[in-house]
Amino acid sequence: MICVERETFESELVKLINRFSIENESDTPDYILAIYLLNCLKAYNLAVISRDGWHGFKPWSKGGENK
Repeated sequence: MICVERETFESELVKLINRFSIENESDTPDYILAIYLLNCLKAYNLAVISRDGWHGFKPWSKGGENK
């Protein structure tokens, strides 16, 4: 399930890529680059979770207090 904020972020990312013509160098459509970047963020988040688990770190809550 994709939340509305995520859809908004993705559409804004597509617009940003287009606004700066980032797609021209690779001749790749804006939306494909946006999906790629979102997947990079997902992969990074998974890596951080795995690393923290390996080290035994506890994630910080959104309020800044350790869980």
